[in-house]
Amino acid sequence: MADSTAKPAAKPARARKTATKTAAPAGGKAQAKAKFAKAIEEAKAGAEAFASEAKTRAESYREQATAKSKDWLDEAKTYGDQAKTKAAELAVEGKTRASDALSGLGKLVSDNAPAIDEKLGAKYGDYARTASRKMQETAAKIDAKDIDELGDDAREFVRKSPGLAVGLAAVAGFMVARMFSRSK
Repeated sequence: MADSTAKPAAKPARARKTATKTAAPAGGKAQAKAKFAKAIEEAKAGAEAFASEAKTRAESYREQATAKSKDWLDEAKTYGDQAKTKAAELAVEGKTRASDALSGLGKLVSDNAPAIDEKLGAKYGDYARTASRKMQETAAKIDAKDIDELGDDAREFVRKSPGLAVGLAAVAGFMVARMFSRSK
């Protein structure tokens, strides 16, 4: 008996919940819509403020990056200019050393020409004198030209005889490698 009385009590509770949902005043819906619209407006305003702040920060970072890149570019130009100056100095020094070495080798061959005459004959002594004279003339030509002219001459030589240029570069590379391997 207690069961039958409990069931009818449950139905009225459900009926009350349904009644409160459907019986909500019309002003409550309008108020909810107004609150929702206000929340959307606040969200839009917050998003706009966030976007504005992001733009401001991005512009600040862009300005900093631009300033740093200009500084780095100026620094790189300075280093480039210093490298060009140093390379030019080294090229002039190398040209002078090569000219002196070739001239010295020519003088050495010329000094030894009489000994070659005695040991091998006058014909070979004349070859040595001719080679000596050519070496000294070449040294004088190298000394008289500036670095740009020598560079142009080298480019022209490579254009005319690329195979010979590659062979000479290989021999020079081998000799340099041998010098450095012996110094270790």
